[in-house]
Amino acid sequence: MAAGSDPVSSTSGAFVSESGPIARVSLHDAIVNRLRDMIIEGELQPGSRIHETQMGQRLGVSRTPLREAIKFLASEGLVELVPTRGAIVRQFNAKDIKDMLLVLRTLESLAGRIACERATDEQIAHIRSLHDQMLAYYRERKRMEYYKLNQNIHSAIVALSDNEPLAYTHGMLQGRLKRVRFVGHQGEENWAKAVREHEEMIEAFEARDADRLSKIIERHLAAAWERVEAFV
Repeated sequence: MAAGSDPVSSTSGAFVSESGPIARVSLHDAIVNRLRDMIIEGELQPGSRIHETQMGQRLGVSRTPLREAIKFLASEGLVELVPTRGAIVRQFNAKDIKDMLLVLRTLESLAGRIACERATDEQIAHIRSLHDQMLAYYRERKRMEYYKLNQNIHSAIVALSDNEPLAYTHGMLQGRLKRVRFVGHQGEENWAKAVREHEEMIEAFEARDADRLSKIIERHLAAAWERVEAFV
């Protein structure tokens, strides 16, 4: 999660602090971040095989850390480990995606209600700072940076519900929907609409208006299906 002095995950996998030096990341994290970005951006297409030898040469890493990174992505639901075929970028059909978005919408709506009651003023201000940085990325058309911070905001609101089962289930679904959510920002009209919805979310959260925030989140994620339906 990122704001102020907190680290923001970059597209390269490094963490950049706005008030301090660049922090080093492990080789494992760097490989995971790179492969995840390749899946999210569609460089590794759903259903395609990740050839360990070729990918290792491309990234300049040995097979052992590459395999560990692939296993980690499998735990996130982005990759499937198929006997005799190896690692395959996971492919979801339209019903899978629609069903997952429905559950995600329900979880985030509930989390928003709880967070309005439990979050401190400082925590809500932190979410606002994340949102303001996300808007800066939007204005600069830094799509991947925008997307990652967008996802961090959703996760941060869920975390403020202080409900471990809710956060665990949300994290699992969010991991599986990374590519889908990224696609949903394609096109200026879709992207602008998503930004407006996020602004409404933050305003409702700052007002601690649980009913309004819940309804906005439900509308926002219902619209997410409409934005991605044509691509699945």
